[in-house]
Amino acid sequence: VANRGLGLVDSFRSVHPDAAAYSWWSYRGGARARNLGWRIDYVMVSRTLAARGAVHDAYIRGDVGGSDHCPVGVVITEQP
Repeated sequence: VANRGLGLVDSFRSVHPDAAAYSWWSYRGGARARNLGWRIDYVMVSRTLAARGAVHDAYIRGDVGGSDHCPVGVVITEQP
């Protein structure tokens, strides 16, 4: 994801660098059932926050239906 030099990091990719996960599937052709999707929903965090190790977890809830998108989120740990 191009962040245009804003100093942002993809939180999911920072925790799961090799995961094949999607946050959007077309309604056509049974794309969700076949897990043929795109990853177009992101939670970006500052590069500084990521470097401090504050991103405890990031997730894509592909098991939640009801939409062509699924929930995405991040768990940030409080740093002293």
